[in-house]
Formats: sequence, C-alpha cells, structure tokens
Amino acid sequence: MRADQQDPSTSVAEPSEDETAGDAMRASSGIDWLVFGVTAVASLAFIAWGVIDKQSLGAHAADGRNWVIDNGGWMFVLLASMFVIFVLWLAASRYGKIPLGRDDEKPEFRTSSWIAMMFSAGMGIGLMFWGVAEPLTYYVMEKGPVGGAPASFPDPNTNEAMHNAMATTLFHWTLHPWAIYAVVGLAIAYGTFRKGRPQLISAAFRPILGRHADGPGGRAIDMMAIFATLFGSAASLGFGALQIGAGMEVNGWVDAVGKGSLVLIITVLTLAFVLSAVSGVERGIQWLSNINMVLALFLATFVFIAGPTLLMLNLLPTSVGDFAGQLPEMASRTDASGGGVMASWLSSWTIFYWAWWISWTPFVGMFIARISRGRTIRQFVTGVLLVPSLVSLVWFAIFGGAGIHQQGESGDLTESEGVVNSNFALFHLLDHYPIQSITTVLVMLLVGIFFVSGADAASIVMGTLSERGSIEPNKLTVIFWGAATGAVAAIMLVIANLETGDALTGLQNLTTVVALPFALVMGALCVSLYKDLRSDPIILREDKGTLLVEDAVETGLEKHGDDFGLVVEPVESNDTDKSSSNGDRVSESAERI
Repeated sequence: MRADQQDPSTSVAEPSEDETAGDAMRASSGIDWLVFGVTAVASLAFIAWGVIDKQSLGAHAADGRNWVIDNGGWMFVLLASMFVIFVLWLAASRYGKIPLGRDDEKPEFRTSSWIAMMFSAGMGIGLMFWGVAEPLTYYVMEKGPVGGAPASFPDPNTNEAMHNAMATTLFHWTLHPWAIYAVVGLAIAYGTFRKGRPQLISAAFRPILGRHADGPGGRAIDMMAIFATLFGSAASLGFGALQIGAGMEVNGWVDAVGKGSLVLIITVLTLAFVLSAVSGVERGIQWLSNINMVLALFLATFVFIAGPTLLMLNLLPTSVGDFAGQLPEMASRTDASGGGVMASWLSSWTIFYWAWWISWTPFVGMFIARISRGRTIRQFVTGVLLVPSLVSLVWFAIFGGAGIHQQGESGDLTESEGVVNSNFALFHLLDHYPIQSITTVLVMLLVGIFFVSGADAASIVMGTLSERGSIEPNKLTVIFWGAATGAVAAIMLVIANLETGDALTGLQNLTTVVALPFALVMGALCVSLYKDLRSDPIILREDKGTLLVEDAVETGLEKHGDDFGLVVEPVESNDTDKSSSNGDRVSESAERI
C-alpha cells in the first residue's frame, strides 16, 4: 500500500466543494421560504377548494386518477418491480459491503432493537384496516363488469380463491412496498452518514444535479416530497377515522357515523399527534409505540387461538408458495391484461397501493435511514425487506385466514350482495369470538395509537423538508403541517361521500394523483444513488487494487515467468497514474508464488 494512501479503516467519502457549500447553506437555521411558501399556499388552496366547492374537487380528483391510471398505470407497475430488482441487486453486488457510515463504524442500534423499530414503521394502520378486509374481498369477489374481479381470478368462495387472495395480498404488502421504502432510505442514509449531507431528498441528487441540487430543481424535489407525505399521511388518517367510526357503531356508541362524525374523529386524532409532535417527549412516544406493539401482539395471539389455528399455520407455507408462483403474473398486470375490468381493479388495488407506499417514502425512508446508521447496504436491504415481510405474512395468515374461514362457516362477514365493507370487516370477525366488547375497543385504541405514533413523525419530516433539513424544525412549522394533514384528510373523505358514497374513493383518487410526480423522482433517485456508490472510497480502492495487482502480475510474468512475488513497500513518488511503472509499487523476488 502507498505510504501516502489514506487508511481504509477510517476513510469516508469527502464532500466536494459544491457539496460543502450547499450543506452550509442548507444547515443554516430558519425556514426555506421558497419550499415552505409554495407547498403551504398550495395546501391551503386545496383545502379552500374543498370547502368552497367539494363537488368540483371530487370530480376533478376522479378525473385525475382516471388520467393517471390510463396514461401512467404501466409506469407504477414497472417502477415498483424495478425497485425490488434494484435493491436486491445492490445487496448481492459488491456495493452491498459499503457501510452507511464510516468504514469502522458500528451499528448504532442492536439488531433486536433495529428490528423492533422497523416493525412499527410504515404500515400500522394499514395492517389493522386491511388485515381481514383485503383477503376476504378477493375471496368473495365476483367476476364480471367494471368493479368486479378480473377474468384471470378463480371463481369466488373456493379453495383456489383463498390461495389467490393470500398471494395477492402478500404481493401488495411484502417485497414491493418495502423495496420502495428501501430506495429512499438507502439514499438518505448513505448521503447523511457516509457523505455528510443534510437530511433532504434533494441532497441525494448531488451526483446528478451537482450544485443545482441546492437550487430551484432541488427545491422542487423537496416540494414534491412534502406533497407526497401530506397526502399519504392524510390517507392513513382517513383509514383510521373510518375504522374508529365503524367501531363506534358496532359498540352502539352512535347510531351511524356520518361526515360530521368522521371530521370530529379526524380532529381529535390530529390534535393528539400534533401535541405529541411538538412535545419533544420522545420517551413518551416510544412508550406508546411499545404499548401498541404489545397490544397488537395480544390481538393477533387472541385471534390465532380463538380462530382456526390449524388453517392459519397451514397458510404460512402455502401462501409463500402461492406468492412465489404467481409473482411474475401479479407483477406484470396492466390494462393490457384484461381491459376495463382489469384497469378498474388495478386502480382500486395494486396501483393505489404502489401510489400509497410511494407517498409514504419520505417519512418511512427517513425513519429507517435514521435507525440504520452503521449497517452495511447488504444488512439494510436484508432487514428492511425480510423483517416487515415476515410480519405481514404472519398477520395476514392470522386475520385473513380467520376471515375467510368464518365467511365459509357463517357467510355473514359481507354486506348485501356479497360486498365486503372494509370499515367493518375486522369488527364483524370479532363478533364471532369471545370478549367482543373488549376486542373492538382494543382495535380502536390500536388504530389511534398507531396513527399518533406515526403521523407526528410525518409532520416533523415535512417540517424538516421545509427548514433546510433541520433535525428539530420549529414547532409552529410542525403544527402547521399537522393541521394541514388533518384538514386534507377531512376533505378527502367529504368529497368521496358527495361523489360516490364510498369513503375510500376520495382517499384513493387523490393519493394516486399526488404520488405520480414523486414516482418519477424515485426512478431518478435510483440512478443518483448508483452514481454515488460507484465513487465510494471502498469501491475506488477495490478498483485501484485490482488494476495494480493485474498490472504487476502481467509485468512479473513478462520478466520472470512464474518465479516472482509481490511485496508492498513505501514510496516517495505521488504518481499513481502511470500504472505501467510498477517499480514504485511492487518489488519482485525470486520466489515462486
């Protein structure tokens, strides 16, 4: 090794002059008025539009989603699978050994704590809302006109329908969503802990944009990240409000939950997570998260014991096999696979899910990046993809299996005409088990805490993006984004009721439309991350070492045949460009290798 070469045990990528200048600017305290101003005004304009003319907003949202599905549905399908391939390739390639920190840095958290924290990220409310509803919907869905099951689905209420239901559900909740999260998490963790950049989405585009990442182009990227987080969090708040409202009806606390009741539930949840976000009491939030995990484990264990235990155990390996066998077909479904029926189904399920996960990536990506310092890329990808996927597998095997079994036994988990009401599906299942009055309240409590412990972080992330990457954004900024999230959620639900009477429609319409620009950003982010990794010190040392050794071996063979050896010694010359001058790097001896 050259005497003037940096010690590989301590080397880390040094920021360029452009990066240093940009980071100094972004590190300055205070709001970035361009980013915050544009996003705040646009958010307020959206809220005002919903208040003044809900019907017009609902119609435009529906038209927007139709346009996105017709013209960009293929892109969502293609990008989602591309992200899976990209992160798996990174983990398996030589880039997998690159640490998210200095070369000699140890992981910040123990593996058990790291796994526990990932368990609580990204999908809490979704697992509660869809745990029974999604597999059950696929199981009973009739084939037919637009709104029904695609022709490729098996006949409803059959054993084949159960296998298809579990495979399709796992497709939406395992590898693909967590690969989407992993792309943003890797880019942020690498840029922050390895390159010393601020925690901004735009900072990850330095390899492509250079100093322009701190200019209008970079700010536009941060704005799109704020919009994606805002509408993604609002959609989750809407799901939580719908399920809590359903629980209130089931318990007889109200006769029926209308628009006013949903807005009131959203208001209470919004106040709760805004207070938690600005309190600064991190131990309290961690305490709530730990309690929620314990309660979720208790609920899952209760259903596992009270329900069809043997079926659930059988579904674990069977669902994995069905998922693996059907993956190529599921990952390639587009309008071309089945015309209008397939397009309608995709817009309500697969494409909506990909859009929803993409809208959550700024928040979840920053979270998993923050807790992954010191991990290698290979460890990061393995943990982020496998651990949550296993949790989802177990969760849906328990709740989906219980729901499908109960529907086969009693046939009363669906509404009129065999339609599954997603708001009530879990409560209808719990009606058949003991202590129903306790478990339904537990579900509402779980949904509330899941959202409070996640949405407060989403508000802080939007504050961070609004304040040049500040780790602790101003409380007023956080309060603004928290209130905006609640207001957007209320508008999304209200316009849906006016438009179709289906409260899920508004959530799906707007989430799909807003996620489209950020999906393009994520595609470019993969290119930027790859360019970053190619210039990592570990990769450069590896390339240089390979070049020098190959050059030295070639020279040794020419001069001595097989009888030579390689010896590392210090040199005075700094010239490392002339690879043919092996005398300053390699000593030859008369020893046979």
